[in-house]
Amino acid sequence: MGAGHAHPLHLDHRSPVHALAPEVKIVATLLFTIVVVATPRTEFAAFAGYALLLAAVTVLARVPLPWLARRATIELPFVVLAVTLPFAGHGERITWLGMSLSVDGLYGAWNIFAKGTLGVIASLLLAASTSMRDLLLGLDRLRCPRAFTQIATFMLRYLDILADDARRMRIARLSRGYDPRFLWQVKAFAVGIGALFLRAYERGERVYLAMVSRGYDGRLPRPEAGGATTADWATSAVLPAAATAIALAAVLR
Repeated sequence: MGAGHAHPLHLDHRSPVHALAPEVKIVATLLFTIVVVATPRTEFAAFAGYALLLAAVTVLARVPLPWLARRATIELPFVVLAVTLPFAGHGERITWLGMSLSVDGLYGAWNIFAKGTLGVIASLLLAASTSMRDLLLGLDRLRCPRAFTQIATFMLRYLDILADDARRMRIARLSRGYDPRFLWQVKAFAVGIGALFLRAYERGERVYLAMVSRGYDGRLPRPEAGGATTADWATSAVLPAAATAIALAAVLR
């Protein structure tokens, strides 16, 4: 229980981005995403500027491009949805390579792809430069609702245990010769999920009572020192400020 918990999206090395306090990186990523989402879909130059900003952050954070590209594939379902829009859209249509495409659908596809890709990359850069523990600490410093940070903290700490429980239950089921592969054979799987839920609930209750008996008051201890400095806030503000400048320049030109 005392061992550290790492998540697969965090790159543990030194960089100027890694050195920033977690709360300033969370705020910068959120503000950057808001600016990207608020940008009209027809401002192609603005999206190119956002991509250049993220490229600069990628270099500063020393995040390998192949690592970033592999994990950005999480947005593939949305890309597939975007590809269908030009064919299913209404209104004005154009012909390209013998295909009739909706102009509004093309804009919609571009909107989903551009904003989704920029948002995913920004989130991946945040995760790559900030450990899960620091993310939760940053949310706590930003006065995120206590219930949320508590749930996330305990989920992080006990997720591996629940995964091991599920793995052992599956091995036990297979060792008894029961391997459901069809819809009408899912009873054992459903029973296993129910048993895992009850086990997790009972374990959570025992852990909570043990913590209360040791003086737990609803908030996990956190270091008082090491918060964001003025320099951290100023440095992190460069990304959303530059994005805002790009957006205003694109809209007002």
